[in-house]
Amino acid sequence: MKHRIYLSREKRGLGQPSAKSWIEKAVNAALEAERIEFPCEVSVLLTDNEGIRKLNREFRNVDSATDVLSFPANEFASGSFGPENAERNPETGDIVLGDMALSLERAAAQGEEFGHGIQREIQYLTVHSVLHLLGYDHVDEGAMKKQMREREKEIMAQIEGVKEK
Repeated sequence: MKHRIYLSREKRGLGQPSAKSWIEKAVNAALEAERIEFPCEVSVLLTDNEGIRKLNREFRNVDSATDVLSFPANEFASGSFGPENAERNPETGDIVLGDMALSLERAAAQGEEFGHGIQREIQYLTVHSVLHLLGYDHVDEGAMKKQMREREKEIMAQIEGVKEK
């Protein structure tokens, strides 16, 4: 399935030239794992800690940096994608899933902290955000969070070519 991923960088000089291919792979893997059989669009803003802090403050009233923010264009229930009522791009007919903003600065720090590097961290954050765009959430420590974490684990295993046990 051919999905459109629109990538923009908030500031010149934000590194990671490979980020685009890592993000594309993660978006496609997440949509494939969720069995999305319609062409979709996702917009991705790459920023730094200050840029994501401003977005977090503006849209969530939280005055701190975070790793990734998701802005769904539709209201789906987790695991029940419904193309019939989804927002569509009038020019392409593609389903508009929404936007994400990702702090490359935070991803680099977390990749180092967790010992798996920036590529895996960017891909994990992308998968996490795509699941949010598809209606998954983790507002509490209960079943919803467990369901989302399991999907993330399965999709990351697919990206990394690891068989689930």
